[in-house]
Amino acid sequence: MTASRPSTTAEELRGAGLRVTAARVALLDTVRQGGHLDVETVAAEVRRRIGHVSLQAVYEGLNALSAAGLVRRIAPAGGAALYEGRVGDNHHHLVCRSCGVVADVDCAVGEAPCLTASDGHGFEVDEAEVVYWGRCPGCSTSRST
Repeated sequence: MTASRPSTTAEELRGAGLRVTAARVALLDTVRQGGHLDVETVAAEVRRRIGHVSLQAVYEGLNALSAAGLVRRIAPAGGAALYEGRVGDNHHHLVCRSCGVVADVDCAVGEAPCLTASDGHGFEVDEAEVVYWGRCPGCSTSRST
């Protein structure tokens, strides 16, 4: 029996039906190594890796990666869209009201979709998106002193 080897970024892009370009490889690698990144941060890191790339190309690339399910786009109310590499597990987020830091939190209860709607209106629910709002430890400490 042979062990399966991890796929390369290029193989993942091809598997998702996307053309492999240096920009897409850099985008996917950047988001997966980053956390919760805004477009400007992603663009700066991609430029550091491969040279010039337009902001429009970064937006288009992130949209394509999101549509293919390779990255996840989150948009906390009142903030810029953020991109993360953690996909496919229906996790949720904590957002600090003061500094805007975002942290992952696993599902509140049970299997996806984690929550049961009080009235499903006939929908077959397969995902729930929950955002917990509050203050991070750093902001909570600075506010109380």
